[in-house]
Amino acid sequence: MEKKGKTGTFLKGVKAEMRKVIWPSKKDLTNYTLVVIGISVAVAALVYLIDLGIGALFKLFIK
Repeated sequence: MEKKGKTGTFLKGVKAEMRKVIWPSKKDLTNYTLVVIGISVAVAALVYLIDLGIGALFKLFIK
């Protein structure tokens, strides 16, 4: 029985906290998504270029 009381208290707390959340607007969400995608593409390109550079250096040393 005590477990049910703890679960109920927990769920009431979750409900109270969810009311405090400030949800982003659709416009904000779209902007944040585009920023994340843009940064991800930029980081991927940077890692690719670094990989190409390291590969070229290894080719110089191996030959």
